[in-house]
Amino acid sequence: MFKSSRPPSPPPAAEQRTLQLSDKHISYTLKRSGKRRSIGMRIDDRGLTVSMPLRASEKWLHEVLHERADWLVQKLDSWQAKKAPPILWADGARIPFRGEEFVLQLMPKLRGAMAQLHGEILHVPVGVEAEAAHIEKAVTHWYRHEALRVFGECVDYFAPLLKVTAREIKLSAARTQWGSCTTHGVVRLNWQLVKMPLHLIDYVVVHELAHLQEMNHSPAFWRVVESVCPDYKQCRAELRSRGIAE
Repeated sequence: MFKSSRPPSPPPAAEQRTLQLSDKHISYTLKRSGKRRSIGMRIDDRGLTVSMPLRASEKWLHEVLHERADWLVQKLDSWQAKKAPPILWADGARIPFRGEEFVLQLMPKLRGAMAQLHGEILHVPVGVEAEAAHIEKAVTHWYRHEALRVFGECVDYFAPLLKVTAREIKLSAARTQWGSCTTHGVVRLNWQLVKMPLHLIDYVVVHELAHLQEMNHSPAFWRVVESVCPDYKQCRAELRSRGIAE
């Protein structure tokens, strides 16, 4: 009988798994990479992600997870407690914006019109019978529009203080970063940052602008940040508690 000499197919690059640790069922995403040499773990806005070498054994994976069971359960419980409840996209729903809460009010549909904030009420012209997906799309469009405005105001204020110039501000939807900056002066900021309190928005903007002086995270970089954001350590810790790095 002819036998193929083709090597077995590699395991999937990412898969969803569950495991019982310390009497709790834990869900996590397993990612495999040929570049890794060790097993790493990260908890962010999507929960627990475990990264491991491409050909590592299941036995090794289970040993590592069980060795760190108490730590994982503690961190996941803390993450779950801080996780914002999902928004129910309907009339009267409450949404975060600049660290405050505002109420959605569905308005008669008006073609080409965008949601507008009136006091503590966000008027969303999608029709009073609109489906959740349409409401979410309209509010997300408003969020992104407001994010550019708010971030632009922050950059205009802090850039002169740091003696730097941002060539362009762009929005991102990165899962693991609030912001980034290129050597050419392009600052990218996660549009969801606009939901956060203003002091955290300021910190992220300062953090990225400081990279226009120091493209690293050296002591010199943090001195630049501290020059206009003296409480940056507290801001940084608060952001990390929300599951996404700067």
